Amino acid sequence: MIHPSQNAKGLIIAAPRSGSGKTTLTLGLLTAIRRRNIRIRAAKSGPDYIDPAFHAAATGKISYNLDSWAMPPALLDYLLYQTMQDTDIALIESSMGFFDGIETEAGRRGCGADLAERYHLPVLLIMDISGQAQSAAAIAHGFATFSPDINIIGVILNNVASPRHRASTEAALKRINMPVLGAIPRDKTLSLPARHLGLIQAEEHPDLKKQLEHLGNYIEKYVDIDAVINKAQNIDIPNKKAYYALPPPGQYIAIARDAAFSFIYPHILEGWKQQGASIEFFSPLANQPPPEYCDACWLPGGYPELYAGQLANADHFIKGIRDFSQNRPIHGECGGYMVMGERLIDEHGETHKMTGLLSHSTSFAKRKMHLGYRRALLPHSKSGHILHGHEFHYATLIERGNDIPYADLTDWIGTPIGPEGGRRGQITGCFFHSIAFSS
Repeated sequence: MIHPSQNAKGLIIAAPRSGSGKTTLTLGLLTAIRRRNIRIRAAKSGPDYIDPAFHAAATGKISYNLDSWAMPPALLDYLLYQTMQDTDIALIESSMGFFDGIETEAGRRGCGADLAERYHLPVLLIMDISGQAQSAAAIAHGFATFSPDINIIGVILNNVASPRHRASTEAALKRINMPVLGAIPRDKTLSLPARHLGLIQAEEHPDLKKQLEHLGNYIEKYVDIDAVINKAQNIDIPNKKAYYALPPPGQYIAIARDAAFSFIYPHILEGWKQQGASIEFFSPLANQPPPEYCDACWLPGGYPELYAGQLANADHFIKGIRDFSQNRPIHGECGGYMVMGERLIDEHGETHKMTGLLSHSTSFAKRKMHLGYRRALLPHSKSGHILHGHEFHYATLIERGNDIPYADLTDWIGTPIGPEGGRRGQITGCFFHSIAFSS
C-alpha cells in the first residue's frame, strides 16, 4: 500500500559533465542523511541499471529511473509519486551533463534538466574543479542562467587540491552569489571500481557496506548536510494515477538474476507486480533452470560475456530453458539475447555454445560500442504501439541467423536502423532494452 508523505521534499544532484563525481557524492549524501533517521530515497534520470542498484543499497529502498524521453509523462509522474511515498527527502541523480540529452521537444529530451523544469526541483551542482579555480564560477553562472526555469541552489566542489585552491574558487563563486555547500578534497579512496559498461555492479562490490560508510563519513566532514536538506523543496507532481510501462508477459514470470543477468529496470518489475504478476528469480550461473510452474521467462541483460564458459557448461539451465521454450514464451534483452543464440565468442576469441533458442551468434572479441535511444515497431504486436528503449553494448552480431526479426528499429528522431533481434514462435530476443511503450 502507498502511504502519501505530505511534506516530502526533493532536489536534483547534477553536474556539468560525466565523471564529475555525482554517483559517489550522491551515495555519500544518501548514507549521511539516512544516519540521521531521515527517510531518504533516490532516483536516477535517464537509462541506467547500475547506479540505481547502488542507491538502493544506500537507502534500503527501490530507486526508479526517470526518463523524460522514453517514458510517457504519466509514467514519469507515477514513478516520482511512488518515490515520494514514505519519504522525507528524495535525491534524484542526473545522468551525464545536466542539460545533455537529445534535441527534440522541450520536456522530452532525456536529460536531468527536464525533470527540474517539470517538477520545479532545485538543483545541487557537483563541480569537479581539477585544473581550474575561478573559472568554475563562470561555469556555475552559465548553469544558473541558461534556463529561467532552473534553480541552482548551490554547488559542491569536488577534487579540491588544497585550502588555497578552495579559497580562490569560493571567492569567485561568492561574486556571483552562488552558495558553496561543500568542498571534497582529492582522494582516490572515494572512487568505485568500474568495467566496460560502467561501475562494477553493487552486488559484486567486494565490501559495499564499508565503502558506503566511508563515503558517508567524507560527506559529513566536508559538506554542510543541514544546508543541503534545507535547500530541498516540495515537489509538484501533475498526475498521481497508476500507470505502467509494460504489460506482464505472464502470470508467473521466471527472471534470470545473478552476476551475468541483472539489467532489468525496477519500474518494469514493480509494474508487473502491481498488475498482479508474480516474479520468480533463478540463477543460470548456479545451473538453475526456470521454475517449471512459471508461464513466461525473461533473460535480462548483464555480463554473460564474462561468464560464457560457465554458462556453456550449465547443463541443467540449458536443458531446462530449452524444455521451457517448447510451449511458453521467453524473451531476452542484450546479454540475455546473446545467451539465446547459437554461439558466444568471448574477449579471448574462444567460442562457447549457447542455448540455441534462436539462430544468431555474437562476439565480444569484435567490440564496437552501440549506444543510443531506440524506437521499436513490433510487427507481432496487436496494439501496434511503439516501444521505447535504448542500446548500450560492445558485443557485435556476427551471424544474424534465419529467425524472423523481432522489431524494426529507428533512432530517436525516426532514422531507420533496420531489423533487430529474432523471433521464433513465442521465443524473442533483441539487443535493445525496453523501457516503456510510447503514449
